Amino acid sequence: MTPSTAGTDDAIAARTGGAAQIVPLALPRAWDVAADFIALTKPRLNLLVVSTAFAGFYLASDRPLSPWLLFHTVIGTWCVAAAAAAFNQVYECDTDALMRRTCRRPVPDGRVARPAALQFAWLLAAAGLAQLALGANLLAAGVALATLLSYTLVYTPLKRHTALSTLVGGIPGGLPPVIGWTAARGSLSAEACILFAIVFLWQMPHFLAIAWMCRDDYRRANIPMLPVIDPEGRVTAMQVVLYSAVLVPVSMLPALSGLAGTTYVVSALVLGLGFFLLAVGFARARDVRAARRLFLGSVVYLPLVWTVMLLSH
Repeated sequence: MTPSTAGTDDAIAARTGGAAQIVPLALPRAWDVAADFIALTKPRLNLLVVSTAFAGFYLASDRPLSPWLLFHTVIGTWCVAAAAAAFNQVYECDTDALMRRTCRRPVPDGRVARPAALQFAWLLAAAGLAQLALGANLLAAGVALATLLSYTLVYTPLKRHTALSTLVGGIPGGLPPVIGWTAARGSLSAEACILFAIVFLWQMPHFLAIAWMCRDDYRRANIPMLPVIDPEGRVTAMQVVLYSAVLVPVSMLPALSGLAGTTYVVSALVLGLGFFLLAVGFARARDVRAARRLFLGSVVYLPLVWTVMLLSH
């Protein structure tokens, strides 16, 4: 029996009362569609966004925490970040199709049509901003809107034109803890700026390591990431070392501002120096193996710093 005749037999059986036979065919298809729309939200990246927003909320909150306010903050932030990811994939579907790393995403692969993805993004954006505005406060919604607009209308188009896009993209990338802070406090402060600075500085070595590992992909798609226009890697290495070096003293500021205690200072110093050594190792080798070590180190560094900060608060 061929696949086509098997499908016909199942459909005939369903029409003649064998309804149970159609369920195994329908469920996988529905799950595949749902999985494609979930992929539009970049779940792993969104987990980082929500985690840093939660950290900002926790550090700004008076005790006891408000579960309802936290719920609105987390869901609203997730929706806005998911919308930004979906808008990004709609805009970049042509370049995504040229890169091995991204060609299997739902839009370039044709599993989700661009209009459907765009409508999904608008729906998420509206839901997230409304959640923050009505469930938290207008300032938190304003910071989230600034995050969405700067990521979608500034960073994403710039990627096609200049390597400075990575620096610009660090701004919306660093704002999630500020969303959490403003949701809890209803105001901005120096502490919120410190949290922003930590994430902003961390992003530069993190994303430059990714760009170095994927530079052939970016070159194929004609995207001028720094490792593409700097094939020797000298400028890339200098920036990686510079940002990781500045991150060490900046990561001490939460203790000076009263957000964290002595345990945090020691832990952040050890983690920061370890991250810096990985950056120096990359600067010396400038190869994929060193870039991968730096990337993995960055993935470990930020969650540990946030965890120790929260425990020491």
